[in-house]
Amino acid sequence: MPTAPESGSPSPTTAQREWWRDAVIYQIYVRSFADSNGDGEGDLPGIRERLPELAELGVDAVWLTPFYVSPLADGGYDVADYRGVDPRFGTLADFDDLTATAHELGLRVIIDIVPNHTSSAHRWFAEAVAAEPGAPARSRYIFRPGRGPDGDEPPNNWESIFGGPAWTRLKRPDGTPEEWYLHLFDPEQPDLDWTRQEVHDEFDDVLRFWLDRGVDGFRIDVAHGLVKDPGLPDIPEGQKAGLLNGTNRLPYFDQDGVHEIYRRWSAIADSYPGERALVAEAWVEDAQRVARYLRPDELHQAFNFEYLNAEWDSDVLRQVIDGSLAANGVVGAPTTWVLSNHDVTRHVTRFGGGEDGLRRARAATLLTLALPGSAYLYQGEELGLPEVTDLPDDALQDPTWERSGRTERGRDGCRVPLPWEGSEPPFGFGPDGTVPWLPVPAEWAGLTREAQREDPDSTLSMYTAALRARRGFAALGDGALTWIDAPPGVLAFRREPGFACAINLSEDEAVLALTGELLLASGKVELRGGALVLPADTTAWLSIGY
Repeated sequence: MPTAPESGSPSPTTAQREWWRDAVIYQIYVRSFADSNGDGEGDLPGIRERLPELAELGVDAVWLTPFYVSPLADGGYDVADYRGVDPRFGTLADFDDLTATAHELGLRVIIDIVPNHTSSAHRWFAEAVAAEPGAPARSRYIFRPGRGPDGDEPPNNWESIFGGPAWTRLKRPDGTPEEWYLHLFDPEQPDLDWTRQEVHDEFDDVLRFWLDRGVDGFRIDVAHGLVKDPGLPDIPEGQKAGLLNGTNRLPYFDQDGVHEIYRRWSAIADSYPGERALVAEAWVEDAQRVARYLRPDELHQAFNFEYLNAEWDSDVLRQVIDGSLAANGVVGAPTTWVLSNHDVTRHVTRFGGGEDGLRRARAATLLTLALPGSAYLYQGEELGLPEVTDLPDDALQDPTWERSGRTERGRDGCRVPLPWEGSEPPFGFGPDGTVPWLPVPAEWAGLTREAQREDPDSTLSMYTAALRARRGFAALGDGALTWIDAPPGVLAFRREPGFACAINLSEDEAVLALTGELLLASGKVELRGGALVLPADTTAWLSIGY
């Protein structure tokens, strides 16, 4: 059978293999995972109680979204104290217990670090607001005088990611207006000034604080945003950054100065035993720009948003896969693959919703877990959860809702608390009588972990089988792939030793000259007459001759 050239980088030797090169990492949205005390919000003790179920699922690590002291203007990504646990989520002792339990179960722990901005409730910002223009307390943030005769216009035309201007003007207690401060996100998230040594030193210390407590790594929020063009120039009319979309080159994202920060952070991580990982959330232009964050003395992983945003099209997907593997291969870094997270519409809904969306989501999952490198799962995708698109207006809490003039509903639909067991909402998310912070749909009764656990055809069973196979099959994880010729609309590849994956993204049944032992499939497939018969929107894994 003719084959295409290999794509990807060679597998490292066992001695060189760092754990993150092929790990499956499960994202926990802390507020929506498990509520131990019935206050309606998930917490660290709730996570700890449920960790055995994640170990049973077969993941290698968990990533916790922010649990720090925060007003929750943006779901905890507005941090008021980087060294404290918000009381609604628990205590530092609870965090230490969670980490210890995770390690006992063989799970590593990654936590979020939010270095682009603080909360406006952070003591630094309170000091800045109380200070006079030009005072040292203001130098930690980006304050500027306004434009126009009376300074009534923002310093430039930058827009917030959440809508509206990226600048807010301070007022004195007597109402006198004065300087403006930059916030690329919500006004309650003022941007830090990373030209200041004090900011560098503070985050060095924050990293060490959590590394000393045993965390295995950090996911770096807005990793591409810390350094701004010092001239703060206007941007061309009509350009702005979209969430998880870095296609526009902008003077406040992906500036060269960020790389020196991460070289420093990498040295800190490397000074600790046990292989601590640094993961970038970087919405940048393309795979080549992402790879610059992954050079040997910088970060270890970066989320692959090109893959997440790719259309359901075989040509598009192959181009993204090849481009990602090639770019990362140049710098010797593993590629990560992700389909959903706390910022995007769940992929069951993104792929069409209903039975069609679930069928495609299952197929996409098996493709993802067969590709070389590491994979991230977002809580609830193993249950096939769809986006909740009909949350009541008065339940919405994402700042995008208000900042957009109530025209964009924001990200709450992918953050609805998880269904665990039982027949009534909130399905074991908390003790009996718990009223969750976002309502849980009654129609999720058939999607609970309890309902799916004993069903061999359930999405949970498919995920569990796939992760078990991934751990047990030498071909899966880090390494290379070789494309196999396939009919239009179909992608097929080999991984050595002895593994093949095929996905049919077309609308029609496809027949491939591919035989072997069927390991797993996202739907019903046939091995017939020396060929694999693959229905539309279906993926199959095969063990083939070595």
